[in-house]
Amino acid sequence: MKKQRSTETFNPFDFLSEEIVFTILDLLSPNPFDKKSFSIVCKDIYAIEAKHRRNLKPLRSEHLSSVLKRYPFVNHLDLSLCPRVTDNSLNVIANACKSTLRGIDLSRSKCFSGNGLLRLAINCKNLVELDLSNATELKDREAAAVAQAKNLERLWLGRCKLITDLGIGCIAVGCRKLRLISLKWCVSVSDLGVNLIAIKCKEIHTLDLSYLPITEKCLPSILKLQYLEDLVLEGCFGIDEDSLGILKHGCKTLKKLDISSCQNITHVGLSSLTSGSRFLQQLTLAHGSPVTLALTDSLSKLSMLQSIILDGCQVTSAGLKAIGNWCLSLRELSLSKCFGVTDEGLSSIVSKQKDLRRLDITCCRKITGVSIANITNSCTGLTSLEWSRVPWFTGKHLS
Repeated sequence: MKKQRSTETFNPFDFLSEEIVFTILDLLSPNPFDKKSFSIVCKDIYAIEAKHRRNLKPLRSEHLSSVLKRYPFVNHLDLSLCPRVTDNSLNVIANACKSTLRGIDLSRSKCFSGNGLLRLAINCKNLVELDLSNATELKDREAAAVAQAKNLERLWLGRCKLITDLGIGCIAVGCRKLRLISLKWCVSVSDLGVNLIAIKCKEIHTLDLSYLPITEKCLPSILKLQYLEDLVLEGCFGIDEDSLGILKHGCKTLKKLDISSCQNITHVGLSSLTSGSRFLQQLTLAHGSPVTLALTDSLSKLSMLQSIILDGCQVTSAGLKAIGNWCLSLRELSLSKCFGVTDEGLSSIVSKQKDLRRLDITCCRKITGVSIANITNSCTGLTSLEWSRVPWFTGKHLS
């Protein structure tokens, strides 16, 4: 009697464990289309890929319910491609993700209110990252809802122009674990709100206060932050020479400082600053005072300085030469759109900075092939060179 052929279909993935498939998916992570193609090989792989997915960037908020049902282990949700996110959308996320959700990006989303944020904060107890940038309609009521996310560590509120010191105070009291907060362009926040953040949130590592109407009154509280490493004061026009004098006695942990577009700061204020921040590694002075010999002499105390951003500044050959002499550990130098960069000044830097990795000379129209020859001969470890809009310079000069 003939043996009947088995009707069962042979599936080679039956012999693979989920861990092996997870490893394969990890290697496909850089290209989402590869991962999608892999997931439709068979039903088993389709199901395993759903368990593996941790980051999700949907295109339409109305499909959130079905998408989150398909991917139950998502811990980071990027809704920046969904302009219309309502309170109902946030309720769906809160009910579906619950404690698994750790980060959500609402930086380009609108139409939600404090009710949706409150539900999200209460249901998603492990939420540590929240981006509300560009939510220009949010007010203190919404900020109070955010304050219910007790485990929040990273918060972006850029351009939330209607949130005042009251709302920031609620966040400061409720979110004591904050390590990063960006208040860029929150123009209704003053010294009071910044002081509350500095006093209540002791674990702050990164603080962005760009374009806030603050003065030196909030600086003493900021300098008492024991873990502060990155401070951004871009466009803070209330910070002047006297203000930087306060920094002379504090913030030994500071590694990055941005005081770009602060027109009231000269070499005098910078000298006070550098005497109190000797461990500084990155300094941004873009669109500020002219880079003269007096200003660059202030950098001589910064022995650990690795990055200097001077975009849009007026520079002198003497100033550039001083940078080359004092900053011996430089890894990055940006001179984009700087007026006054010549072959003499640039060559004096690159001849000394053998370990330079990144150099930006965009729109430096006075330099010639002499500078390029010095760059290629001296900076052998260079990995990034930005040179667009240098009229005579083409790729053949690098050959």
